[in-house]
Amino acid sequence: MKLPICSAVFFFAALTAFAQTPELKFIADTLVVQADGTYDADPDLATLTFQIFAQDKEIKRAYDTATRSIQHIVDIAQQNGLAKDDIRSGVLTVSPIYEGDRKKRARSYYVQGDEVLKVRDFAKIGPILDASVEDGVSDFRSLTYSLADEEAAKKKAVAEAMQRAIGRAAIALEQKGQKLGALRYMSLDVKQVYGVARLETFATSTETVEVSGGFRERKVAPPPMPPLQPQKITVSASVQCAFQIQ
Repeated sequence: MKLPICSAVFFFAALTAFAQTPELKFIADTLVVQADGTYDADPDLATLTFQIFAQDKEIKRAYDTATRSIQHIVDIAQQNGLAKDDIRSGVLTVSPIYEGDRKKRARSYYVQGDEVLKVRDFAKIGPILDASVEDGVSDFRSLTYSLADEEAAKKKAVAEAMQRAIGRAAIALEQKGQKLGALRYMSLDVKQVYGVARLETFATSTETVEVSGGFRERKVAPPPMPPLQPQKITVSASVQCAFQIQ
């Protein structure tokens, strides 16, 4: 027997709405299930960020000083076994420093940039930090722990969420003597990685001290860093599934 035209149109519209909106609506012979999954992992990648800086009356000398500082950090990284792909040197920028009227000649030039190192052997972090700031023209800025392969962790979280959704749907239908059918609809949300340990330090500062005959500035070491203890990283995923009921 053929369906009346109005009934057929209504049925098609219901299916279209089901497929297009994330807010699932009731459809006969369909079971909607939501589940979450997580995956915990120890970080296996550390990112060290350094700031490079130099100032001089001559632009060439300021630039050369900053360049030597970058090369110094690169040499330290290579001596500690870092691959070329794990060493990234940022672009050096030059800023003239004026005194009073900008139309006058710059009294000095300030050059700055950054250097980023990817460290996979955490035992190398301490030696790299100790040696990198010795030249006085670079400051350690931050240390971030993360996963080298975040995508693999996300897949495991998604797999756990999907297994829970299927398991819940199957056990719910068993109570009524029914079976789980094909998947009609699914939405997926993978949340950002959280639990990443991040360490930031202050740059080396200066203080004015009184000496015989006047005052002078001296460098003050930054406060000691807390212990480097990376925390576990957690990736979470949430799925919403609509299964056919057999």
